[in-house]
Amino acid sequence: MPITKASVIDVPELNVLVNSAYRGEESKKGWTTEADMLDGLRIDEAMLREYFSNETITILKHTDDKGQITGCVYLEVKGPKLYLGMFSVSPVLQGKGVGRTLLEAAEVLAKQFSCDTITMTVISTRAELISWYERRGYAFTGEMQPFHAHGRFGSPKQHIDLIVMEKAVV
Repeated sequence: MPITKASVIDVPELNVLVNSAYRGEESKKGWTTEADMLDGLRIDEAMLREYFSNETITILKHTDDKGQITGCVYLEVKGPKLYLGMFSVSPVLQGKGVGRTLLEAAEVLAKQFSCDTITMTVISTRAELISWYERRGYAFTGEMQPFHAHGRFGSPKQHIDLIVMEKAVV
């Protein structure tokens, strides 16, 4: 189950994976679903293609023995920090180590890019997800952000705040 850098050729498969991990009935097979909190798509192919045209962004993919993408993570260099987002694992494979492996690969990449910190935002009400990140060394910085008002990542069904979590990379 290798982790490699995704490319624009992977856009259709990444689009299906990310949306299945966060939205719709398929997402409810896993524990990372946002389907009860947000309507709409998490991402679309146009947005994914934009990511591949930005040299500060890397998307890593996890593939199974058949070459299918089973997980991915968006990484963007922002000065000395590496922003981690769009962290997705197939709902039927959650809890089987795919996510942990992707996080470890993100840390390796952070060091290669000379980033000293990995930063992310997490929906503040997602206690189980926050705990999962804490067990992997991430901590709440005390910073809160509003959910993205532009609607590009879906439409909230309720008020949503994001907490900022970080981990030092040594």
